[in-house]
Amino acid sequence: MIACSNPKAQYLARKHEIDTVIGNVLESGWYILGHEVKQFEHEFANYIGVKHGIGVANGTDALHLALVACGIGKGDEVITVSHTAVATAAAIVMAGASPVFVDIEPDFFTMNPSHLESVISENTKAIIPVHLYGQAANLAPIIAFAKKHNLYVIEDVAQAHGGTYHGKRLGSFGDLACFSFYPTKNLGALGDGGMVVTDNPEFAEKIHLLRQYGWKKKYVSYSYGYNSRLDELQAAILRVKLPYLDMDNQARKRIAQLYKTSFVHHGASNQNLTLPKIRHDGNHVFHLYVIHSSRRDSLKMYLQQHEIGTIIHYPVPVHLQPAYTACKISKHGLAETEKAVQEILSLPMYPELTADDVLHVVDVIRNFKWV
Repeated sequence: MIACSNPKAQYLARKHEIDTVIGNVLESGWYILGHEVKQFEHEFANYIGVKHGIGVANGTDALHLALVACGIGKGDEVITVSHTAVATAAAIVMAGASPVFVDIEPDFFTMNPSHLESVISENTKAIIPVHLYGQAANLAPIIAFAKKHNLYVIEDVAQAHGGTYHGKRLGSFGDLACFSFYPTKNLGALGDGGMVVTDNPEFAEKIHLLRQYGWKKKYVSYSYGYNSRLDELQAAILRVKLPYLDMDNQARKRIAQLYKTSFVHHGASNQNLTLPKIRHDGNHVFHLYVIHSSRRDSLKMYLQQHEIGTIIHYPVPVHLQPAYTACKISKHGLAETEKAVQEILSLPMYPELTADDVLHVVDVIRNFKWV
């Protein structure tokens, strides 16, 4: 069986280092918000190119706390996309605000900036562009629109650790940016974890307070807050993995290129199968390798029969999920979003995936009966 993702393979690739730091944390006797978290916050913020990093429990909490730090709550609206993990919208609702959905660009599956004007209202307070599948949203017009209307920009970078746009790391553009370290991410823990990064010291201080009951000193709450802490074990594991992130992303890009050249060489890429398109002004780090096909469902079943794992990211857009059907959408509609979810399919992609496995996937697809 070729898995679609395989976090265990990365653990095994770094097993000695990871086992060592786990042992060190266990021996230390300090398991929450200690040395490992502080060091990882500093190292990750430096990697992104910002001044502050605040470790939290998961990526959803990162978005939630970022919104609260911006003062966003009941009666406010936040513009984002429906073609995303539901966590993006869930965080908006957790903050008490309402998500407002715009459509995606068909080539890149990220926010279409030309639709923003159609949804802005006096209640709009922020935009959350989602960098999807490892590729940047088109940030320049999004940020320009936000500045024009005095809106916060909160980047959702859960799927694009190490990606760039116009030569800068994703996560360094918005007022705040949010990361998930779920095990399958490009930088993944062995459990849950997340981080908010920012250049703004006031936002950083607010997030520090919000993640632990509003404490400035233990047991004394200076503001309302939550319980959302990155633990020492996960921080230590992430510190081991961070120096390898660029190398692992290069491996993902080589795998993506092998998929592309092999599909073209074998003639498997045709009018019924479209390969990922890459922005010329960004660095795609291929968290996922997503093809699309009008025969998606049959192809997925065929690959499953041949023990090749695939996943649909995501099968139901947020605005069509029962909990979110009342949310506002762009007057332009969400036609590209609704079309995409009928056709997208994620093929196996992780740094340890072998060339032989990639070629086998392509060969199986080549033999699929397209008509």
